[in-house]
This record gives sequence, C-alpha cells and structure tokens, in this order.
Amino acid sequence: MTQTMTAIAIEGGKGPAEALKPVQLERPAPGPGEILIKVAAAGVNRPDLLQRLGYYPPPPGAPATLGLEVAGEVVTLGEGAGRWKIGDKVCALLGGGGYAEYAVVDARHALPIPGGLGPVEAAALPETVFTVFANVFEHGALKAGETLLVHGGTSGIGTTAIAMAKAAGAKVIATGRGPDKKAKALALGADIAIDTKAEDFAEVVKAAGGADVILDMVGASYFEKNLDALNTGGRIVYIASLGGAVLEVPVMKVMQKRAVITGSTLRPRSADEKARLAAEVERVVWPWVAAGKVKPLIDATFPLADAATAHAHLEAGEHVGKVVMSV
Repeated sequence: MTQTMTAIAIEGGKGPAEALKPVQLERPAPGPGEILIKVAAAGVNRPDLLQRLGYYPPPPGAPATLGLEVAGEVVTLGEGAGRWKIGDKVCALLGGGGYAEYAVVDARHALPIPGGLGPVEAAALPETVFTVFANVFEHGALKAGETLLVHGGTSGIGTTAIAMAKAAGAKVIATGRGPDKKAKALALGADIAIDTKAEDFAEVVKAAGGADVILDMVGASYFEKNLDALNTGGRIVYIASLGGAVLEVPVMKVMQKRAVITGSTLRPRSADEKARLAAEVERVVWPWVAAGKVKPLIDATFPLADAATAHAHLEAGEHVGKVVMSV
C-alpha cells in the first residue's frame, strides 16, 4: 500500500456539486478496535449533499471528507479488531471518509457482505438499512400485519423500506411524485402507490384502512395529512424535513389518535449504539438479504473521480434507488 490515497474533498470547504475534487491525502491507519478497508465502492446519500453545502458537519472525530458507507476488503487490523481478518469482504457504516481509496471504521460497524452481492450492491446497504431498521422497526415498532406508509418510495431509503417492510409481513403504501414513480413503487413491491401530484395521499390511505407507521422525510408540509391518515395508536417517524422543519401540532387530535410522533438521526449516534444497531441488522435483516427478500436497487454508478456528477444526479431527484461510486 502507498502512504497516500485518492479521496474526494470539497474545494473551498463547501459549495455546489462542482466543488468536489479528487485530492491526495495521507492513507489512514486503524487504531485500537478499528479496521482499514480498501474501498471498492462507496454509497452516495442525501446527508452527503447537506454536508457539501455546509449544513451537516461531521461528528467529532470523524474525517472531514464525505462518505457514510462503503464496501471493500479488510487490509489492516487495529489491535482488538475482533471477528475480522485480513482479506475479509465487508460493508460498513462510517462517520465520514468513505469517498476514498481507503477508509478506517470501528470494527463493530462492519458487516460481512451477504453472499451473492458484489461491492456496488453491498455499498448501497449500510446507510439505508440501518436507517430503515432503526426508524421503522425500532422507533416505529412496525409489526407483521400492520401498514407502513413510506413517502418518497423510489428513493434509496424508500426502496429499502418497501423491501424490508414486505419481508417483515407488513402492508406497504408508497408515495411518489408523478405517474412514473407511482408505477415504479408498485413494481418494487408496494401494495398501493400514490402519485402525490394527482392524488390526495391521506384520502387514499384512509380508504385503504389507514397507516400504522408513517416514514416521513418531507416534514411540516405533510404533517396534517399524515396525522389524518394515521390509525389510532399509530406512529409518525421523521428522518428528514425537506418540506419544512417546524410542525404546528393539533394536540387534541394527537391525543384522540394516541399518536406517537418521533424521529432520529443516525450519524451522531455513539459508537456503542451503532454497534448495537449493527448487531441487530445482522441478526434480523441479513437473513432477508440472503434470502433475496431485500436487495439493494442501484440507480446509477459513477467512478470516484466523478463524485461531482454523482451528486448532481442525486440532487436532480429523478433517481430510483441508490447512487454508488466505484473506486
């Protein structure tokens, strides 16, 4: 291994997609409890766009460079790296630094690449699977026989949520903007899909029996209709606020429906909490992946040097599934 590596930096510290440039950085070395991964592929996620724009700084101790998930090969072990050995093929959740030829990660945050998947597919798993599991199955407590309403059903999170909810025995209603995204959500396994440009999603959901769990990345602009569509005892789980970050809450209606309004972020969680979540994902979700019930949907793949193009593609919002960079 060379002492330096190619990585993607943000020219000027923040800016448009064109600010992403390949640079040479010192190759990191794993500390105690860490492993060094030779990166074969790195996932591109919306938090990366926010960080590039200066709105989502990395947590303390994380690399300043972008990238929250990778797949590749273990090439160096820190002291006490646990289960891993050199040559193992893994995918991993990172606090940052995935847009590079090498990445260091807490050994507990890596998982074996499921059989049958290549590195591009595996790199599309950690951020979305961890996010969906934590929010839909832990905070939202989705159970078999219940109904999940997922907004943005053709996004990376949305496609994963559809697959995981169906694998768990739930009914899925997905929303999307336009007839094409409606059709694609149905093709991905949603029981019902709604074109929010042409249909009132709350009315459609109520007619279908209501939603027990709602996974929402829109925020304030959908809140009133979400609450209207929610069944008694239902849970609304927020993972983003693209349509407004401040809710005006009708307290009496929340009380009448015994509604739970919750949400979470993934990146700022403690290393121990991420390790706990990784173990649960491996226990619950990895068998679904192995059985072919959950499979990452790749919309587009770009070379690492074309990170700017990858960001522009994700920002355009026409993708279905995940955007990944090959290294």
